[in-house]
Amino acid sequence: MADPKGFLTTGREVAKTRPVGERVKDWNEVYVPGSLLPVISKQAGRCMDCGIPFCHNGCPLGNLIPEWNDYAYREDWTAASERLHATNNFPEFTGRLCPAPCESACVLGINQPAVTIKNVEVSIIDKAWDSGDVTPQPPERLSGKTVAVIGSGPAGLAAAQQLTRAGHTVAVFERADRIGGLLRYGIPEFKMEKSHINRRIEQMRAEGTKFRTEVEIGKDIDAAGLRRRYDAVVIAAGATVSRDLPVPGRELNGVHFAMEYLPLANKVQEGDLTVSPITAEGKHVVVIGGGDTGADCVGTAHRQGALSVTQLEIMPRPGEDRNADQPWPTFPMLYKVTSAHEEGGERVYSVSTTLFEGSAPEEGQTVGNVQALHLVEVEFKDGKLEQKPGTERRIPAQLVTLAMGFTGTDQTNGLVQQFGLELDGRGNVARDADFATNVDGVFVAGDAGRGQSLIVWAIAEGRSAARGVDRFLTGASALPAPIRPTDRSLVV
Repeated sequence: MADPKGFLTTGREVAKTRPVGERVKDWNEVYVPGSLLPVISKQAGRCMDCGIPFCHNGCPLGNLIPEWNDYAYREDWTAASERLHATNNFPEFTGRLCPAPCESACVLGINQPAVTIKNVEVSIIDKAWDSGDVTPQPPERLSGKTVAVIGSGPAGLAAAQQLTRAGHTVAVFERADRIGGLLRYGIPEFKMEKSHINRRIEQMRAEGTKFRTEVEIGKDIDAAGLRRRYDAVVIAAGATVSRDLPVPGRELNGVHFAMEYLPLANKVQEGDLTVSPITAEGKHVVVIGGGDTGADCVGTAHRQGALSVTQLEIMPRPGEDRNADQPWPTFPMLYKVTSAHEEGGERVYSVSTTLFEGSAPEEGQTVGNVQALHLVEVEFKDGKLEQKPGTERRIPAQLVTLAMGFTGTDQTNGLVQQFGLELDGRGNVARDADFATNVDGVFVAGDAGRGQSLIVWAIAEGRSAARGVDRFLTGASALPAPIRPTDRSLVV
């Protein structure tokens, strides 16, 4: 145990954020650089080294949290990094982006603020990169087997790295112009600077992984051609079909999916564009959807100079403390204030959009521009969502982003049909206990098989699918498989 009295003598202290007035003027990460290292060792000492560490159950990767907390407390950063990488290929991603279900399952969290597991994790990996402890790990010998990975999000990258290190020759295919999937173009720069992706890609290249950008399987290369060239295929294409809102006025200019809006802002930061074609500058912005993607739209709109930002959520406002029906160690639905929400804007709960109001089409336009949004309050009655009469109102909106989640993997490019993949009842690619699809030699990992989920689950799926592929190719595998395809989060 690191510090037997740490959880009694040390209070919880989290990463410091830069002042709002400063950070909304740039796109750098919101946290004060280096602010964690002076306090993080004592924070790691709050870990109780529980006899049954429920943080393991909360984390689908099975991270060895008490072990690397102990090393961080003793400031043995090299050992801490080794323990961290034993279960997680990309802790700099999860340490910045994961909602930390491990902290919800922390035993200390029963009656005190939980250990700052996520902050300890990101401190360890940032220190490891600075110290040169993160190096390429190429295989000692090659197997002679080849694997194609479709998609370069966290699931695809995790599967590719595991399989490369197992000795297989792996090529990752990405339809975008850069590697990273939604990590690259769905996550704003202020949440994770893309330099973190770039250096991992360089590590993977040094290990032997090949990357092919601007290649869409199903269009640029058909499934049959891919199967002829590779001994196995891993589909990690994500659940990229955005949930739509079919109400009158949806066709108006200025109403966009979040995944139309956010990637353009990231392309500006990559230097591809000077100004985003879809910008919030000087506009009243409405974000429909109260989740993390919606918060990303809020923060992006602030940085683009929006006149106002309003975020709408159809569900009631969550409480700030656990409800009785969401007991420890489950992941509770709590009212969350992200860095984007700290920066301003209004959040409205229990409302539903009924109409987008627009202007008359200008010359050369077939439809007008959105000018306002009509909404109504809703409530649950007998398990059904009903509108409350007399609560209709209109709010200004010159830019609307739809951030209501995703409904499944893309089926318009021919990938699913050309492979002949079977889907489950929710429209995801079906798989067996080894993450194998109904097509021999074709496997699926991440949101394409699980449905919309968290980054930590995507990495866990990539690692588990890699074991299934390795067994298929060689008859046995020493690769770890942290989860089964049927495993789900610790929720009620």
